[in-house]
Amino acid sequence: MGALLFLVPLALALGGLGLLAFLWTLRHGQYDDLDGAAQRILLDDDHPEPRS
Repeated sequence: MGALLFLVPLALALGGLGLLAFLWTLRHGQYDDLDGAAQRILLDDDHPEPRS
């Protein structure tokens, strides 16, 4: 029974932390352009820009 008094609040805290992290990513636009990376792979650059 003593373990439940420790594990239940710990699980709720970790779940809340995960929810806060997800909401933070939503506010900072992490999910705005889901198809952009997939489309950029298909674009063929004939003359890639030189790295500086």
